[in-house]
Amino acid sequence: MTLVDSISIKRLGRVEYLPTLAAMKDFTSRRNGETADELWLLEHPPVYTLGQGAAPVSVPNAIPVVVADRGGEVTYHGPGQVILYTLIDLARRGIKVKRFVWLLEQSVIDLLGGRGERRQGAPGVYVEGAKVAALGIRVSRGRSYHGLALNVDMDLSPFAAIDPCGYPGLQVTQIKDLGLTKDLSRVKRDLVEALKKNLDHA
Repeated sequence: MTLVDSISIKRLGRVEYLPTLAAMKDFTSRRNGETADELWLLEHPPVYTLGQGAAPVSVPNAIPVVVADRGGEVTYHGPGQVILYTLIDLARRGIKVKRFVWLLEQSVIDLLGGRGERRQGAPGVYVEGAKVAALGIRVSRGRSYHGLALNVDMDLSPFAAIDPCGYPGLQVTQIKDLGLTKDLSRVKRDLVEALKKNLDHA
């Protein structure tokens, strides 16, 4: 098995956002050409995160707002949402950034049985106009970190305090409300398998 074939899966449980961000940045800065890629599966306690292009926000609740170094605008993370952080050496795999975004989106679409769709200029996955998965990555020296957040079975009300991904009035949805009988553990497993398959055929 080559390094391109090898991907380490780490299941981190529910972890705070800022220490996880620091760990991703540290991993990416220290990795070299011999470092295997990693996928981190986790959930975050309630938190709003601002991408590099996002304007500051004021929210009418006690949920913290933190600044991230990913692309994209503002989004919400909370229990019941599957986070997949993708620490992938894109250069080693010969994958361009736009193609990688497409692969991440396609992995969610595959998991949903083809029900999801893309929006031009608005990364993520949508079902009947409502966003079910948000996406934001950063690439440093050809290596990605951050990844995607897939709403599975969570309290969606905190999204109402923001313009999700910078779009006023954007509706959000989740797997539970789409009538799919997938629990968190099944979604995590299926999402990883879908992404690994798409990476193999990139």
